[in-house]
Formats: sequence, structure tokens, C-alpha cells
Amino acid sequence: MRTDSSPGTLPAREHLPAADAGTPVLDVVIPVHNEEKDLRPCVRRLHEHLTRTFPYAFRITVADNASTDGTPLVAARLAAEIPEVATFRLEQKGRGRALRTVWSASEAPILAYMDVDLSTDLNALLPLVAPLISGHSDLAIGSRLARSSRVVRGPKREFISRAYNLILRGSLQARFSDAQCGFKAIRRDVAQALLPLVEDTGWFFDTEMLVLAERAGLRIHEVPVDWVDDPDSTVHIVRTATDDLKGVWRVGKALTTGSLSLDRLARPFGDDPRDRELPDVPRGLARQLVGFCVVGGLSTLFYLALYSVFRQFSGSQVANALALLVSAVANTAANRRLTFGVRGRGGAVRHQAQGLVVFGIGLALTSGSLAALGTATDSPAHSTELAVLIAANLAATVLRFLLFRAWVFPDRTESDGPSPVVATPTVVAASPVGAASPVVAGHIPSVPGPVPAAPLPHRPVPHLSYDPYPTTQVRAGEAADGNRRDATMRLQPVRPHDTEPGDPR
Repeated sequence: MRTDSSPGTLPAREHLPAADAGTPVLDVVIPVHNEEKDLRPCVRRLHEHLTRTFPYAFRITVADNASTDGTPLVAARLAAEIPEVATFRLEQKGRGRALRTVWSASEAPILAYMDVDLSTDLNALLPLVAPLISGHSDLAIGSRLARSSRVVRGPKREFISRAYNLILRGSLQARFSDAQCGFKAIRRDVAQALLPLVEDTGWFFDTEMLVLAERAGLRIHEVPVDWVDDPDSTVHIVRTATDDLKGVWRVGKALTTGSLSLDRLARPFGDDPRDRELPDVPRGLARQLVGFCVVGGLSTLFYLALYSVFRQFSGSQVANALALLVSAVANTAANRRLTFGVRGRGGAVRHQAQGLVVFGIGLALTSGSLAALGTATDSPAHSTELAVLIAANLAATVLRFLLFRAWVFPDRTESDGPSPVVATPTVVAASPVGAASPVVAGHIPSVPGPVPAAPLPHRPVPHLSYDPYPTTQVRAGEAADGNRRDATMRLQPVRPHDTEPGDPR
């Protein structure tokens, strides 16, 4: 696959080795906002289930985002009572913000989250994370829309859920079945590279993360779940649906313009059999031929339609030149993105200029064919002109593919200029308790680089002592060096757009 960016630094997926170590294998995050009633039974039930069924060390992290009731106190007491429970405190609302913050700071190789109402049957948790531990998949999601799922919920929510996923399939070509089920997991090395690309901080966070992961070629494992609707859910359906549709438009626009550098996620795993070096087999030729044929067929129809329109008010040569020029620009852009996998704006002008040279060759072939037809007969029928143009275009298409592959989009990553530079994150030091934390506009929390797979520790987990009323305040990503302390977190805005629309805070 040809790209405009560097191949990236993500390692190949591997089975995480099992051995004694002090780091939890699994970090299950429970994002909460004003959930003082449901938090304690949720954490107790989840802890009991993991203690009984999960064979490795684990941690449960309560991510409290701007609760105004007794949720922080309940979370602190749970952290004091149960060694495997930690709590983070964020001063801004947003489920996506809470997940990104805790996942970025966690040292566990497998990161997961679930909703506090525990609508999903916990027996699906081990099947959810097992493919990530084994190295088979990069992300895993619970699906309420799989054939074998058993779901109990009202017709209104059922309709909204299915309609939303149909919108995703139609607009963003999403192939996963359930974007909003609150039951997901991701490998830590994948999260470190993927999360900085996700902009949403609310409910659309899940969808954006999955769409970007799928477009980057990451493997998403789906687990059918048993799910019972929570009648007391505090989710505002209309506002959430509106925000989701805005997110669909934003992500779709970004993918169409190529402004997201997904290539650094797509190739570094090195385990796609289609990308292997095989002797005497041109690399990517089969995929390029299929893509080129599809684009060529559509371009030919577009060209013929334009020719028929221009022919109404001009001669055959002028109509042919105009139609071929317009369709050539569209053809070059489509082949650049779809056939040869070049993303981003780097080199786009040069590619179009080279495409116009190829267009000139096609123009010579088609114009010569029309001239020959005009010599053979004084007034050829329109259908005859179209037949001659189709034949000439077939010859031009073969030549165009060879020139595109060998000259316009050659098989080298350095041909399109320097790789895009990813801004280095800036970490802001923690402020003393009660002091105002400085804000650096436009910077995001530091995300640690990829590290070799750590051994999977077995239980028992070393006993950790917790302050029932923790007051230490840290910045997101502060403890990403592996020396994380369970503490209350105060998160300041980290992006210019990191404020929830309509949130008075």
C-alpha cells in the first residue's frame, strides 16, 4: 500500500506472555457522573466476578467526571476498602474525556470499560479481552445486534440503535455492528497511537474510535452479549443523537479530505498477509487492478455523460477534450486515494500535474480515433462516436494504469515528500492542592510510546494502601512511566475544543 506518511511504530501483535509481575493485565474503567446510587453495587459485583473468573491481575478504575453528588465519596471509600479499585477525578464532563484520560495514564496492557448500570452480562468480559491478550485482535466490542445476542429493551431504543448503525454503515462504510454498546476493550499499544486522533469527548467517542481503527486496518473483534436495558438511564437521547450526527459529519469530512494520518496505524503491525513480500508477485497488484477497474468504469460513464452534454453545444473534438479533462482530474484523485492508497494533501498538486500528462496521451488517442472516424464518414451517428470513444478509452486505460503505477504513484513512501510531523505532546506539571493548574492551549496529555509486551501477572495482586479521601491531583498522563499512583485527578482543558457543547461548566 502506498502512503504519504511513515509506516509508524506500533509493534506486531503478539500473545502477552504469562508470568509473575506487579502490573495488572486488565484495567476496567467505569466512567460515572452523579452515580452515587449505582456505583457501589456495580463495583462490588464486577470485583466479585473478576476475582472468581479472571485468571490474571486486574484493576477497576472509577473515572468520575465532574459529579456533583456523593459519587466521589463513594468512589474513595471503595478504593479504600478494595485493593484492586482506584479512582480518578476529572473536573469536566464527558465519557470520552474520562476514558481517554484514564486509558492514557494506565500501564495495563489491556484496557476496557463498561457502563455503571452493568446492563451487559459480565460473562462476556473474558471473551471480550481474550483475543486482545492472545494477540489476535486490536480492539474488542460487545454487540447487542449480533444474531446470537439476547437483548431486552424497549422499541424506542431498539429503533434508535439500529437506525444509528445503519447511518454509520451508509455514511462512513462502518462494518462493525454496534457502535454504542458500553462494553469495549483495546490493547494499550493501540490506544497510545489511536487516542490522540480521536477528538470527541462525549458519547460519540466510541464511534469515532471504532471508525478510525477500522479505516486504519486494525482488527475489531465482536462479542455477542446478553443485555438488559436500564429503565433509569440518565442518557439524554435526543441531545446524544444530535451530537452523534454532528460527529458523523465531522469524521466523514476528515476521511474524505484525507486530513487524518491513519497510515501510521495501518502498516506497523506487519501481520497482514496481503502486505508480505512474495517472490515474483508484484506487491499489491491484485488490489490495485480491482480498484483501478472500478474507478475506470465509473470514470468512463462520467466521461461519456459529460461528452453527451458538451456535444449539445460544441463539436466532437471540443466536447471530447472538455469531457476528458474533467473526468481525468476526478480519475486521478480517485485512483490516488482508492487504488494506490495515498492519503493527505502532500504531493496532490504534483500528482494532478502528472495525471494531466497522462490525460494528454489519452486525449491524443481519443481525438485521433474521432479524426479517423470523421475521415471515414462525413456525419457519423452519435452511437458510432460513443463506440469509437469506448474502444479508444480501453487502450488509454491500460496505458494509464501502467503510467500511474510506474510513474505517478511509484512504490516508495519517500516519493511524496517528507512524512507528516506529529506534534510532540506537552506535559504540564501538577499544581499544588487548591492552586489553579496552568493550561497550555492546543496541547494534549502526553501519551507514552510503545513498549515491549510485559508478562501477564497472576493474582494475587500486591496489596496497595489507599487514602479513603485522596487529595493528590495529577495531570493526565503524568504517571505514564509505569509509576502510577491511585489518586484523585483534576483534569484541565487539554484542547481548544475540549469543552462539552451546552455544558454550563
